[in-house]
Amino acid sequence: MSKSMQNKCVVITGAASGIGLECAKTLIGAGAKVALVDHAEDKLRSICDDLGAGAHAIVTDLLDPTSVSEMVPKILDQLGGLDVFHANAGGYVGGALVEGDPDEWDRMLNLNINATFRAVHAVLPHMVAQKSGDIIMTSSIAGVVPVIWEPIYTASKHAIQAFTHTVRRQVATDGVRVGAILPGPVVTALLDDWPKEKMDEALANGSLMQPQEVADCVLFMLTRPRNVTIRDLVILPNSVDL
Repeated sequence: MSKSMQNKCVVITGAASGIGLECAKTLIGAGAKVALVDHAEDKLRSICDDLGAGAHAIVTDLLDPTSVSEMVPKILDQLGGLDVFHANAGGYVGGALVEGDPDEWDRMLNLNINATFRAVHAVLPHMVAQKSGDIIMTSSIAGVVPVIWEPIYTASKHAIQAFTHTVRRQVATDGVRVGAILPGPVVTALLDDWPKEKMDEALANGSLMQPQEVADCVLFMLTRPRNVTIRDLVILPNSVDL
């Protein structure tokens, strides 16, 4: 167990599945108290029951500004503090631009960009006031390498990269570290709209990672000495040539 995470108060958005859920399990295992933030109330509460005393359900609709404004008071009430905020929630839309649905793009962009910005804005004053904290953004390799089959998603992650590093520089003197985890393809629900042949090929050739591999990297980022910031941590399957 990493002693540096013992009793730390951690918040993870999009925590009812995929990378968020695996990060919650890993950090609880490292001794942290974790608030799992998601809009899927029944699923979230069931997961927290299974995870035990270290898990706390914070039902929040990140697309609803009122719900986001109520998030931090709930977190502080249940955890008693706020040391880490992992802005993980997001959506995915891929495919040819000419065949795309702009309404789907709007929802994804609102979740991946606007909701993320608003959530960080909500938690940051608490961290600045206490002169310590960590914010980790779930970005993507698509945030630094334009991926031909996902132009809208790639654009959203480029925005996250820009946000991460401008905010990082603004709050570094306040004792708040801001960094991004940039995975390649991970087996999560975000890939449900991949064409079946593409998914089958990726699974067969080992070009997909498991969420646990990302969670291990997040734990690594959070357990560095306070004088060190992991600005970007890129994690790729060996078979991905980028």
